Amino acid sequence: MELPRFNFARKTRNRAPEVKSAPPLIALSLMGAPRWSGRDFRTLAREGVIGNAVAYRCVRMIAEGAAGVPWLLYDGDRELEAHALLSLLAAPNPHEEGTALFERWYAWLQCAGDAYLEAVSASGEVRELYALRPDRVSVVADGRGWPAAYDYRLDGRVTRIARDASGFLPVLHASLFHPLDDHYGLSPIQAAGNAVDVHNAGAAWTKALLDNAARPSGALVYKGPDGAPSLTDDQFVRLKRELEEAYQGASNAGRPMVLEGGLDWRAMSYSPADLDFSRCRDVAAREIALAFGVPPMLLGIPGDNTYANYREANLVFWRQTVLPLVARTARALTKWLAPRFGDTLRLGYDSDAVDALALEREAVWDRLSAASFLTLNERRAAAGYSPVEGGDAMG
Repeated sequence: MELPRFNFARKTRNRAPEVKSAPPLIALSLMGAPRWSGRDFRTLAREGVIGNAVAYRCVRMIAEGAAGVPWLLYDGDRELEAHALLSLLAAPNPHEEGTALFERWYAWLQCAGDAYLEAVSASGEVRELYALRPDRVSVVADGRGWPAAYDYRLDGRVTRIARDASGFLPVLHASLFHPLDDHYGLSPIQAAGNAVDVHNAGAAWTKALLDNAARPSGALVYKGPDGAPSLTDDQFVRLKRELEEAYQGASNAGRPMVLEGGLDWRAMSYSPADLDFSRCRDVAAREIALAFGVPPMLLGIPGDNTYANYREANLVFWRQTVLPLVARTARALTKWLAPRFGDTLRLGYDSDAVDALALEREAVWDRLSAASFLTLNERRAAAGYSPVEGGDAMG
């Protein structure tokens, strides 16, 4: 019997066939349970932020947008142009300016569901602020379950940050809502963990498919002549080696495969078109964006017809995601830090500095300008500005 030839560039010699002793086998593959990645901070940061472009972009958009909103300080109803608290927020420590510190603060809140800010005091006055990495901080609860101190772990050393002599706890802890935890928050990445795994697995599968010359998995079925039940050992080894050398890899994409000697190709997996793979990844990306509160249109994800245009989507992003986060931080800083500088101080934010809200502000101003039944100060109050002298008269 002549040995089947799989490479025309090589001739073979006649020899007696060596029949494989193994009996015929049937390989049955059933779908097993899905394998999800871990939900601890390091795994979520590695798989959900570092390894996923959609989640990374969501974190960056929220953190950079929120950190770029300027702070305002009020003493009662009067806005203060200059104050030690404003100077501290603008230059919180010798290593970074205020925007960079709060960008990390907001980013960690999105990545971990928790963010920590430490106040360093000297001579009874707060002089510096530092953002602490959340995976290094743990809550120390008192007998009633309320946070009494915080432990900071670094290089095997534990530093306890407790209340000072005045009763001030120099750590501000912000957390997103978690239904099953009293102290730690639930991050958007953890809530979207399944979608992140699907999106990442799709990228890995696509890369593996491209490395295999964009060919889905399959099998070569041998129907030997003259009733030969299977390939010989030498034939099997040589066929496998030639397939790996001549047809596997992206560099061999498009090379035709010549089948002879009773060989037949049978696909053993679905093609990307059969799986509608791109749509599957788009759905996963939309779920990730939904968990963060970022309109998918802003991320370039197709298929979103919810918003009339990009401008409306950007407005919704700022109104429903970024500004509520900034307002929450302003209230937390007011309660935690403002009393160290004055009992009547209150922190706010300047939404007029947000370019995305420019058209909305113009519409409000036009309506207020046309409201002749309101005084100047009433119009200013409706627009979010402080009153001016002589502005209570009609006309």
